[in-house]
Amino acid sequence: MKRNACAIAVGTTVWAAVVVAEIGDVRALQADQSSTPLLVFADTSGQMATFSVAGTIDTSNPFFQALGTNGRTCASCHRPEAGWTITPRTVEAAFRATRGTDPIFTNNDGSNCEGVRPQSIAEKRSAYSLLLTRALIRIGMNVPDTAEFIVDSVSDPYKCGAPPSSVSMYRRPLPTANLGFLSAVMWDGRESQPTTTIGQDLMQQANHATLGHAQASGDLTRDEQEQIVHFETTLFAAQIRDKIAGSLTGRGAQGGPIALSRQPFFIGINDPVGLNPTSVPFNPDVFTIFNPWESLSAASGDTTIEARLAITRGERIFNTKPITISGVGGLNNHTFASGVRIGDPLVGTCTTCHDSPNAGDHSVKAPLDIGVADPANASYLPVYTLRNVATGETIRTTDPGRAMITGKWTDVGRFKGPILRALAARAPYFHNGSAATLDEVIAFYERRFHVGLTSQERADLLAFLRAL
Repeated sequence: MKRNACAIAVGTTVWAAVVVAEIGDVRALQADQSSTPLLVFADTSGQMATFSVAGTIDTSNPFFQALGTNGRTCASCHRPEAGWTITPRTVEAAFRATRGTDPIFTNNDGSNCEGVRPQSIAEKRSAYSLLLTRALIRIGMNVPDTAEFIVDSVSDPYKCGAPPSSVSMYRRPLPTANLGFLSAVMWDGRESQPTTTIGQDLMQQANHATLGHAQASGDLTRDEQEQIVHFETTLFAAQIRDKIAGSLTGRGAQGGPIALSRQPFFIGINDPVGLNPTSVPFNPDVFTIFNPWESLSAASGDTTIEARLAITRGERIFNTKPITISGVGGLNNHTFASGVRIGDPLVGTCTTCHDSPNAGDHSVKAPLDIGVADPANASYLPVYTLRNVATGETIRTTDPGRAMITGKWTDVGRFKGPILRALAARAPYFHNGSAATLDEVIAFYERRFHVGLTSQERADLLAFLRAL
């Protein structure tokens, strides 16, 4: 298939496609969905599209303006061609195009260690290796004064020489699309407060990001914060075309961003532990996007039909495959605000934790520790040995997670679950980029929970995740 670099018009704005897309496919996709223009980019599985309920992607919005002192904008770390985050592919492209001078290569948080001043191209590649290879931004924090733990020791492959009271955490920027499904803002929920709305939390996050990542000399105005959040919350991104299955909106399927933009959501929707304010029982059939394809009949040699059947089988596996969930901090042996206590082990499914209908994140604030921050899963990161000051117990981790906000020992290693749409466009996965591919994501869950997938089930589940 011939591919061409192209410009894609969305409303009155023209975007240059950094990841090339085939012009004919873009036009077909627009006709397939509706007359509404879509911003479409190629990815490893097919094509991902963004739809704005505002009708246009307005590049005059403060989201695209350098409001700090180092040249960065929100779009520096939230690229439309990468599902509104960054990937090693987009970071490498920026590095090659600018010889490492793009604003994303700023030593306050883009480098492995704070304040480095590399000169040569080789030195820059070394200094920014985690950003280049895993698309990780460094988040430096001090251990809370009232924390139930201290940093006993650190094993740092980068020899950053940070003080013992601080921790450098390396995390993937979360996408700035599909934000209408959020129940908490940031991996560790640090921008979410008990008495604020998600909109207010996002405004605070925009201000803090500009002060920190963009090194602004002062706060954003309220108008700038509101404009940024309004822009972000109009964006919906999802896979819209599969290389083999073709259109993900064909034959009644509800793939793509337009259908996603119409998906109902409220805090607690479909919650499995009694926190749904409407008291409607939990439904494990969280994903219903490809239900219409279940009635398709396999035809010999029809690869499109076969691929669609694989996707719908994968959707059913995600909803129904029994998993013995054990040792998950924040879930097993945990009592929720509803009074429900979850035992250990718990037999559930993927949707026990990924419960928001057709979005796949937590519908309530529920940071969990599934072991992603264990040193064995991220050998390229510093390892911190934390010691409980009351009991003397120790934990080795690459990221204390929510505990750096609350100071609670039980919050070590806990993170929120991300929204699962547009996955194919935004590898690598997990907060620390420890899974390079969706196949590696499945492999992690197999190791951690012994799911027992057959080779066919694994292939079908992979096909489904790539179609989200």
